[in-house]
Amino acid sequence: MKTILSVSEPVAARPHAAPPSPPRHAPPSSPPSSKKGRGKLIAILITLLALGALSVFAWKKFKPAAKPAATPARNAGAGIPVTGIKLHAIPFTESISANGTLRAEESVEIQTEVNGKIAAINFTEGQRVKAGDVLVKIDDSSLQANLRRAQSRRELAGFREQRLARLVEEGGVSKQDYDEARGELSVLDAEADFIRADIKKTEIRAPFDGVAGIRFVSVGAYVNPAARIATLQGITHLKVDFSVPERYAPRVKPGDPIRFTVAGSKQTYTGEVYAVEPRIDVSTRSVLLRAICRNLDGSLLPGTFARVQYTVQQSEASLLVPAISILAGLEERHVFVEREGKARRVKVVTGARTNTQVQIVEGLKEGDVVLTSGVQQLRDGAVIRVKLTE
Repeated sequence: MKTILSVSEPVAARPHAAPPSPPRHAPPSSPPSSKKGRGKLIAILITLLALGALSVFAWKKFKPAAKPAATPARNAGAGIPVTGIKLHAIPFTESISANGTLRAEESVEIQTEVNGKIAAINFTEGQRVKAGDVLVKIDDSSLQANLRRAQSRRELAGFREQRLARLVEEGGVSKQDYDEARGELSVLDAEADFIRADIKKTEIRAPFDGVAGIRFVSVGAYVNPAARIATLQGITHLKVDFSVPERYAPRVKPGDPIRFTVAGSKQTYTGEVYAVEPRIDVSTRSVLLRAICRNLDGSLLPGTFARVQYTVQQSEASLLVPAISILAGLEERHVFVEREGKARRVKVVTGARTNTQVQIVEGLKEGDVVLTSGVQQLRDGAVIRVKLTE
């Protein structure tokens, strides 16, 4: 018989022995409070996911659509906002402001042509005189004596010429002697005429109707041709001299009206251009004009400064646009007009210009709407929204 030895050891003495595993089909048990916390967490996650999905759905459904390019067909209220004016033909007067000077219609310095002593002064200062009046008389006593002597010699020469004329017919003297006598008679006639001319020069007469000025000599004074005696001014009419820029030279003409004012008077005077200088002043690039005005009461004086308004052009119907609407190029000028809701660039020909407006000669017609704001940024064909202004 075999003998089987059996040795029993305690479980604790086996360090390498694994504890028995619980059955796989039995889940580990948890406390009740842990189960409730996990349920709440899952509920929160589900709620957050639901809210996110709803937000994405709402954004896709209600997000604003992208704005398309503004066109008249899609959006009638779209377009660049601008202002404009509607053109109407109105009366227009183009005038030029210029500085002028009043001048006497006729003016002269009263002077003598011969040397001598003043024998008489026949005018008072400021007196109106008539043409032909003797204003000053120079002593002519020596000239009168010379004239009487010349007349006596001429009388004797005349008798001698008559005697020789009879003798030459009878053959008593030669023809040469008679010719010499006739020559001497002619010389003496010329000498007498010369003296009479000098005597006439001793009477200083008024060459035209006018007003005598202040005199600078007295009776008894010795004068010569360089001496200043007085002035004579014809002021019934006055000349108005003024200049305009050379660009207006082809348009000025005699008969054009002017208006002018002078310092110290509120009255506006009128005149008419009667002469145009036929050349341009190269230093000022202007042309000189001369007008005439009435001055029957003598209220205007020669030498007065005048502020002249010269009317270059008058038109009953002109188209005017604001100067800011003009686009100036090197050789052409343009404006923008509104046509069928769009800005259109139009070439124009300009005329007269004022401080704020420009006359349009060609390119526009009455009723056109000219754009006045934002024209520098506009392009031809741009869609616009116009607000009309006065």
